[in-house]
Amino acid sequence: MEKVLDVLVIGGNRYVGKRLIARLLAGGHRVTVLNRGSSPPPAGVEHLRADRDDERSLTEALGSRVFDVVVDQVCYTPRQAAIARRVFTGRTRRYVMTSTVEVYEYEDSRALVREECADPSTVAVDLDLPWDDPAFVEAHYGEGKRQAEAVLAAGPEFGSTMVRVAHVLGGDDDFTGRLAHYAERIRTGEPIAVPAVNRPATYVYVEEIARFLAWAAGEDFTGPVNAASRGTLSTEELCVAVAAHVPGGRAEFRPVEVGEVSPFSFRRSYGMDSTRAARLGFTFSEARQWLPRAVAETLGKGD
Repeated sequence: MEKVLDVLVIGGNRYVGKRLIARLLAGGHRVTVLNRGSSPPPAGVEHLRADRDDERSLTEALGSRVFDVVVDQVCYTPRQAAIARRVFTGRTRRYVMTSTVEVYEYEDSRALVREECADPSTVAVDLDLPWDDPAFVEAHYGEGKRQAEAVLAAGPEFGSTMVRVAHVLGGDDDFTGRLAHYAERIRTGEPIAVPAVNRPATYVYVEEIARFLAWAAGEDFTGPVNAASRGTLSTEELCVAVAAHVPGGRAEFRPVEVGEVSPFSFRRSYGMDSTRAARLGFTFSEARQWLPRAVAETLGKGD
């Protein structure tokens, strides 16, 4: 029998987070959720309320609690990571940060990128940037995650890993509206704006990334790890899967040299290589195997 863990999940109110919590509970682990209290946690989960940006609030909410592992679903800036390092020193042996493929935003590689292409130990951290400004954080999403990784990686206080999550698809609770964007254009015949040279990308099914995070919580590896299904998908392939749920639907594309393009269309290549995850013991599925199911769930056509 696997060891029962005391797990703290920071965030976890929706989408990947709620599936992660369900898997941890199904595995017999003790789960505590910490957030600002915007929605109640599921049954069987202890709930701590705090603003993770407020160090005093966070410290007071935790009290004397200690955890085997912390899974941080909502760490977006180096300031948040620095607070976490201070607050959780002596409170946990392991810290799992949910990061993103966008840490590779400066890459443009036809070959799938490996973790060393964005080494946290080489990233300069600037805590004086306006990380408290939501608009700045949104505009610098990849950079915020990259610097947050660097802050956690530099600390010897606990083992940390940064799970670089590919673009997530699936679930009837996908709140991004990205697939709905395609469905509406396919339904109305409105052209879909894509780059003149449109690169494919790596993706991951929402249930699979939840399973990976739950698995990673119980492991002891450190450093960044790519979390992506095998194989890349193009915008055209996504639209074929969407069009299957739009009677008479057909995707028309409008290549643009400059300006805004549709979601899941990319001017550069930075798909992720998940070899490290496989070597550690987790093999991701093929993206094309789950794509029809994921699209059906999101568009409300799932079984």
